[in-house]
This record gives sequence, C-alpha cells and structure tokens, in this order.
Amino acid sequence: MRQAIQRFGFCALALAASVPPAHADTLPAGFVRLADIDPSIRQDIRYAGPDDFLRRKVSGYEAPVCILTRQAAQALAGIQQAIAAKGLTLVVFDCYRPARAVADMGAWTRAGGPPDPQWYPKVRRGDLIAKGYVGELSTHSRGSTVDVAIARADSPAVSKPACGAINADTLDFGTGFDCFDPMSETAHRPLGNEAAANRKLLVDAMRTGGFKNYAREWWHFTLGHQPFPNQRFDFPVSAE
Repeated sequence: MRQAIQRFGFCALALAASVPPAHADTLPAGFVRLADIDPSIRQDIRYAGPDDFLRRKVSGYEAPVCILTRQAAQALAGIQQAIAAKGLTLVVFDCYRPARAVADMGAWTRAGGPPDPQWYPKVRRGDLIAKGYVGELSTHSRGSTVDVAIARADSPAVSKPACGAINADTLDFGTGFDCFDPMSETAHRPLGNEAAANRKLLVDAMRTGGFKNYAREWWHFTLGHQPFPNQRFDFPVSAE
C-alpha cells in the first residue's frame, strides 16, 4: 500500500510538471513581446485597429502589441537607450506580422478600388502589389523586421503629414508611416531639410543597432543577422 501511494505521488508530481501554468507564455521559442524587453519604446500597432490602409483590423492581430525575435527586441532596446539621451524615443508601428495577415492584405488589394487620398493617393488599390507597395510575402513574418519612427519623448510632434499615418506624433519624416507613394523612398528628393535630417537620424540609429533599411520605405528595417532568415511564422499577435 505504501509503495502504491508513493507511486501515485510520483505520477501526480510528474503530471503536474508536464502541465504548463495558466500564465505560460505561448510564443514560439525565440520570440518575445517588446514590452518585456523595453517598455519605454512607444507602440502604435496600426494593424490591430481601423487606422491603417485597409481601414480595418488585419487578420491575425488580436492585440496591439509588438512581438519580435529576442535578438531584434534587444537590438531595439539598445537603440532606444542611445536616442533617449537626446530626449527621443522609438515608435513602432508593426513588428512580427503573421502570414495570415500578409495573405489578408494581398486578398484585400486584389479586390481592387480607387486611390485613397490618405494612404495611396496616386495609385489604384488593385495596383498596389504590382507597384511594390504590398507584398505577396513579407519579411515581417520572420520576426526580425520592424516599421519604426522617432518621436520626442516629452512632447507630441506638430508634424501632420498629408499621406500615411497622420496622427502618430512623430518627428517630421516628410510622409507618415504606410504612405504608398514615391515620397516614402528613403532617399527621395526633393524633401524638406527637416524631414531629410530626420530620415538620416533614423537610418543611422537603426544601422548602429544592426538593422538595414528597405530603400522604398523610410520606416522599414530588418535586423542584419536575423535568427530565422528562411522561415515564416503564422501565430497570432496576442497579449499575454
């Protein structure tokens, strides 16, 4: 009887050890929520709500949180520390993007429609893929790509760009995030002196942290040594 009780106790302990706690993090190995690494980085995750170029929530975004590979999150934290000394802060608009969200964007684009004066003022919706503004695949799904800008840490910006995200309170970058127009090319000219200087500030800060800019979008950066260069993920963007 005593041996049976001991065996029962051992099995119960083994079962308890195999059941994850209710608060266990469900992210795949190697991924973290940015707020757990650096809560000072401002998050404005557009695809979790209606204020984006689809004008609705995108599939796969269950919460407005930034998820990244641990390496990318730690690299951003280092950049944040460097610019915080200047009274500035990073603002992230999108981080890891599920493959289902990429497919949702593609299907929405192919449905067609007229130009949108806020998001894509000079191109029809059905041409966004052909023009390279919406991708059939996205590096965001690998977890080490981020859409980011810089803002003042202690006061809102006065810049209100005519194209893209117009209420993000960032420094003046000439356009807002997700302005699908040649003006968003990082090296686009002519560009106002302040906007050009701010784009250089962002590119230089991100480069120092190990990120490379995508030349067609001043806000788009990918970590140079990403841990999953050939893999795409499809878990949802969720809060803990």
